Amino acid sequence: MISPKAWTKAYPTAAPLVILMLAMLSTAVGAAIAKTLVSVLGAAGATTQRLTLGMLMAMLVSQPWRARTGRLRSLIVYGVAMGCMNLCFYAALRRIPLGIAVALEFSGPLAVAMLGSRRRVDFLWVALALLGIVQLLPLQRGGAALDLAGIGYALGAGACWALYIVAGRRAGLQHGAHTVALGLLVAALVIAPAGILQAGTALWSPALLPRALAVALLSSALPYSLEMVALTRLPTKTFGVLMSLEPALAAVCAFTFLGEHLSGGQWAAVVCVMAACGGSAATSRTSLDP
Repeated sequence: MISPKAWTKAYPTAAPLVILMLAMLSTAVGAAIAKTLVSVLGAAGATTQRLTLGMLMAMLVSQPWRARTGRLRSLIVYGVAMGCMNLCFYAALRRIPLGIAVALEFSGPLAVAMLGSRRRVDFLWVALALLGIVQLLPLQRGGAALDLAGIGYALGAGACWALYIVAGRRAGLQHGAHTVALGLLVAALVIAPAGILQAGTALWSPALLPRALAVALLSSALPYSLEMVALTRLPTKTFGVLMSLEPALAAVCAFTFLGEHLSGGQWAAVVCVMAACGGSAATSRTSLDP
């Protein structure tokens, strides 16, 4: 089977786009499966399980011990951001629907896409994003109100995601194919103490292992590797526009695998956030190159 790196050389224009779409679909399916583990292991336990197994998979593939040690600062920031992003996101999944959690998490990429910009059109994207977020806040009477803590965790995951994008691009350019495995190692070391305290021996329960392996592959090892290929080969604008589709993919996967239904107002809020992310990325002049 042709590798992502070889594919990008053969099809330099289309391949990174397809690779990023596959990464988003893999993440959405993995998150739907992960939600069933969070209810058993807790957010820290499920995060530890995912990062540890994902790290082992990535280590076997990239063999980072053969690489020369480069600058560690961006790699450490990348790994810490990855671990905290996953922990906050899983904490949100315990409280709010998957599609909404992903939409709120996109406040991070939105901030990155608009970083330093002061043009009038940017106020439109900010207004759209705020409109979507306010629609999801439990402020109105009637209907099923979302958990405020879940919203906070999802927004926290977004802040970590912003840091992940910036540090990940720099770390990827410095460490190449070994970046994901080393980043996962840092992330696992940061989150593991809390996960072990929370879940204990249940972390490696044989009954949960098949789902845990699926989550590690679909949510960590595969999408992070694919995203790293795309991050270093796509313009920031293109990357941001395509990533704005992820909330819709997550909502569809949540409906398919978990039976989660969003109301019309919640769908409208998700679409507002997606439009803000895609629009801001498309019109942004910011470069994230180191």
